[in-house]
Amino acid sequence: MIPGMQAANTRLDTSLHLETPEGTAVELHPAGIVTRGVAFLVDELIRWGVVAVTNIVAGLAGNFGMGFFLVVLFLTYWLYGVAFEVLNNGVTPGKRSQGLRVVHDNGTPIRLPASMVRNLVLAVDLLPMAYAGAIVSMLITARFQRLGDLAAGTLVVHDVPELQLGGATPADTLSRAAPFPLAVEEQAAFVGYLERASSLTDARAVELAAILAPALDCQPAEARVQVERIGMGLKGQ
Repeated sequence: MIPGMQAANTRLDTSLHLETPEGTAVELHPAGIVTRGVAFLVDELIRWGVVAVTNIVAGLAGNFGMGFFLVVLFLTYWLYGVAFEVLNNGVTPGKRSQGLRVVHDNGTPIRLPASMVRNLVLAVDLLPMAYAGAIVSMLITARFQRLGDLAAGTLVVHDVPELQLGGATPADTLSRAAPFPLAVEEQAAFVGYLERASSLTDARAVELAAILAPALDCQPAEARVQVERIGMGLKGQ
């Protein structure tokens, strides 16, 4: 190898090899400023499309319409990202268009507190103008994190395009709905298992899934496929 080439490759390779709190090794690929910028633009167009339509409708309702417009403006701008990130496993429409998702910086699915922080800090990222703060922050951080990501401990990463169900036959790869209502944290647990199962040993994957066998009304040996299928259903696959 040419002298210095290995060091150069190390600097150019932005892949992150992390270990989750459960002891699972994961590989993440942080998204760069251009891809994130396009995703952000798509989300902004959707936000302001909603605001524009609301403004037209509110204009027909006088003072009440103005109050309604201000409420929708607040909810659209501040809660748009939170709602999609928490309820859709870190994926907003803009991120989906670019194959991205937001996760905690340890590789685990994003939760409500972190999502609220990173979206509230958008106001700081905007400063001094045109999101200059966010742009500078992403350019100088190794993981392309804007100020909101640094404050919340999150990363925007390229999504894994395909997930293989460990040990599943073609007939088993159909997604299914959970047989009982799931809280947001429980949905994240199913999706998190699906995303990490391929990096676990078969024995460990089966052991973890078997914990849910009684709730899923299946044998422990069948639980892995059932849990992965529910995870796929939650991801819309």
